[in-house]
Amino acid sequence: MSEKHIYDMIIIGGGPAGYTAALYAGRAGLDALLLEKLSAGGQMALTHQIDNYPGFEDGIDGFTLAERMRRQAERFGIRSKYAEVTELELKAAVKAAVTTSGTFYAKTVVLAMGAGPRELGADGEAELIGRGVAYCASCDGMFYKGKTVAVVGGGDTAAADALLLSRIAKKVYLIHRRESLRAAKIYHLPIENAGNIEFLKNTVVTELLHGEKLTGLRLKNTVTEEESAVECDGVFISVGRKPETRLVENQLELENGYITAGESTKTDIPGVFAAGDIRTKPLRQVVTAVADGAAAVHAAVDYLAENE
Repeated sequence: MSEKHIYDMIIIGGGPAGYTAALYAGRAGLDALLLEKLSAGGQMALTHQIDNYPGFEDGIDGFTLAERMRRQAERFGIRSKYAEVTELELKAAVKAAVTTSGTFYAKTVVLAMGAGPRELGADGEAELIGRGVAYCASCDGMFYKGKTVAVVGGGDTAAADALLLSRIAKKVYLIHRRESLRAAKIYHLPIENAGNIEFLKNTVVTELLHGEKLTGLRLKNTVTEEESAVECDGVFISVGRKPETRLVENQLELENGYITAGESTKTDIPGVFAAGDIRTKPLRQVVTAVADGAAAVHAAVDYLAENE
């Protein structure tokens, strides 16, 4: 059944941007609903250790931080509903979110669907998920205890994954297409000092070797063009994120797949705001997602006041 009640705000996505928006909406006295398809935290909840979010001197795991954000927002009366949004209608004054649990209506919408892992694009990749191909070291790392694994990527996530896996696996190959890692300097020395991480620079994966399960990787050096192969039981792909903008790609202006929105989080449709990793921005971190959630509600409150 469709719910005919019209909320002041619907927030789509229960990551740090979404739950911060929910917190600020609750404190502003807005009648708001947060829709999340899985569980609180989004990609953050899969992060083993977060050391760059202020206020936690010893760091905190993403799942715990997500649950704290959810409980804090709900303390101010925000309702969370676990349902997958299948369609959005954003252009009318009253916006609609069609979900697996019915249709919900609101005067404003905060889009905080975040971004998911980007695929490597190798043949057979999808078929090997769960049989040697993975995207989350903190989720699936323990399946490879005492085994040999590879991490593909050169950013912060790849470096963190390699370090996490070095404490679980017998051997870790860190494969990056460039000469040096793009990851923050804080990761470099621990990787160098880890006795079981081998950094393969200027290297790309050209083929996933497998039978029923992954058995290894065929590699190519981007400088010498020399080809080689390594045996491994699993590969963790960490080559970036892709924004979850499928629902809005024909309604909102996009730039390289991300929703075009500045620091105000305003999109090109009045009453629709984009917060967190889903929008165009120079830095995508938990702390910047939180800031976006607050900014989105500030802009939405102004919009509601102007359109009473």
